Amino acid sequence: MRIAVVGATGEVGREMLRQLELQDVRGEVRAFASARSAGKKLPWRGGELTVELLDEAWPFDGVFDYVLLAAGGELSKRFAPRAAAAKATVIDNSSAWRGDPAVPLVVPEVNGGLLQGYRGIVANPNCSTIQLVLSLSEVYRRWGIKEIVVSTYQAVSGAGHRGIEELLAQEKGATEHKKFPAQIWRNVIPQIGGEGKDGFCEEEVKMIVEPRKIFGDGSIECWPTTVRVPVMYGHSESVFCRTARPFENLEEVREAMRQSPNVVWEDGLLTPLTHAPESDATFVGRLRSCGAGAFSFWNVANNIRVGAATNAVRILRRHAELNGAAK
Repeated sequence: MRIAVVGATGEVGREMLRQLELQDVRGEVRAFASARSAGKKLPWRGGELTVELLDEAWPFDGVFDYVLLAAGGELSKRFAPRAAAAKATVIDNSSAWRGDPAVPLVVPEVNGGLLQGYRGIVANPNCSTIQLVLSLSEVYRRWGIKEIVVSTYQAVSGAGHRGIEELLAQEKGATEHKKFPAQIWRNVIPQIGGEGKDGFCEEEVKMIVEPRKIFGDGSIECWPTTVRVPVMYGHSESVFCRTARPFENLEEVREAMRQSPNVVWEDGLLTPLTHAPESDATFVGRLRSCGAGAFSFWNVANNIRVGAATNAVRILRRHAELNGAAK
């Protein structure tokens, strides 16, 4: 198996490399980045990988089986079709292809079957969407979902390394803000991305449309409020859910969540600091009844791992398993 990681020096790209190791994906791996980062050394299986230059002369002609893209939407629009035309399966972390009806939007535990016999571009969903649908995957399978109301509490690492740097600088006394629309230290910012005419910001629009595509159910209504908080790693979500068909009692819902793949039920206090930093699980807790057919809960997951790199490598592994590629 021949794998390229593009954007390998960024937060998500570095974690993709680490996930290839942690998930024991075997094969030839090469790392690519812009001229600013070409030549850097990255840790790899006890040794190092030298970062290669990504440019218009990048080799596409049958060189790679899989391309993991973590370099932003504009670059993805340029390179993903070329890599796919060269018979690579492209797993893209940007939002460039998520809305394309011809491109599967995949969380393997939910709709990984879409990868059977598929070649081309695969879209990695938005970070907050991934942990939301993982939490609700078994609930949807048993009772369907009519409505979701969700408020997110999203870490600064979701804005990349510059988001982390801005928070750290403000903790030391800096007042300037470039990555975020307001000071993030000792503050919360209730908007992520530009605001549309309907009042929903870019991050919220993603969470409205993506669960429908992943579950394959256009009837699901999702009403999000996305908030940036001064946390380094780990997104949290307060979720209200109304099911399409009635469930008997809250214990049934709890058991469904316990049985959801890569979801961990937590009876105690659940915070991003204590649960998210070094985990590839989505944690759920604080389950409460909200009347007949409705409940609320809290979830936490590492946004760089579960919300990006871990899911991308899980897509790669599932695709390889379904299509006979070597491990």
